[in-house]
Amino acid sequence: MRLSPCFLSTIYSLVVLFSMGGAIAEVPSNLKNDQLAAWCIVPFDAKKRSPAERAGMLSRLGIKRCAYDWRGNHVKEFEDEILQYKKHGVEFFAFWKGHEEAYRLFKKHAIHPQVWRTLRSPAKGSQQEMVLAAADSMTTLAHRLEDIGCELGLYNHGGWGGEPGNLVAVCQELHRRGHKNVGIVYNWHHGHGHIGDWKDSLAIMKPYLLCLNLNGMNDGADPKILDLSHGQHDQTMLKVLIESGYDGPIGILDHRSSLDSEVVLEANLEGLNWLLRDYLNPGSAGRRPLRAEGREQRPPEAE
Repeated sequence: MRLSPCFLSTIYSLVVLFSMGGAIAEVPSNLKNDQLAAWCIVPFDAKKRSPAERAGMLSRLGIKRCAYDWRGNHVKEFEDEILQYKKHGVEFFAFWKGHEEAYRLFKKHAIHPQVWRTLRSPAKGSQQEMVLAAADSMTTLAHRLEDIGCELGLYNHGGWGGEPGNLVAVCQELHRRGHKNVGIVYNWHHGHGHIGDWKDSLAIMKPYLLCLNLNGMNDGADPKILDLSHGQHDQTMLKVLIESGYDGPIGILDHRSSLDSEVVLEANLEGLNWLLRDYLNPGSAGRRPLRAEGREQRPPEAE
């Protein structure tokens, strides 16, 4: 049975008080459907939706933010994507990598999305030399984005540049150089090596986090991309996140080119809802939602 966005939103609004050394906490609002950002839903969508179809899909799911990933064939659609999001009440929240045509359109349409760029790994040098080299590689982009009022998110994608401590060090160096528009975009699906020290990693990154993208998390990245609620460590990692007090943007992703993005996003929304119910009342959430691979893959609805 497909759960409506209104039902899920109601679940998210429940407040549960619990004792934790005398502290009182509640599920934060950034985990509500309309605050989540959809990520990896453009080139990865098996249905290859148009901008209008994609905006309509997000609207049906109750998702009001999109982080836009793209390939060369999508450049001609940049403006229509922006216009369709505005039409459907979806925020053009973030943009992958950067592109001068996109910057022109951001200015034209008065929008200021984050721009996410992988922090590369310098080939050699001492730790300090590598931090400086990595910061050098981002300085031009940081300055360009300052000119149009956008933030730069250093994106973890494995290697030296994907380590939380290195992301923080490079971010701090860029801040020291005056680029206060730089932060960190951290992805669970590229962070399996830090499952064990997630609490410590989150603590050092938290002051700089621009967005945190969730994923089902198993040991050994088996599999790398997994629906929320089906990972061994999802409950523990989400509990750490909630109790850290992080109140910034959160994303959910597709990232599976063989599946319909709507079906995958729906599975992740239901999985997150399951995790929240389990957090609020441990052991009471019932059976986990059906994984995306086992769901009917639906064609896009007509606009």
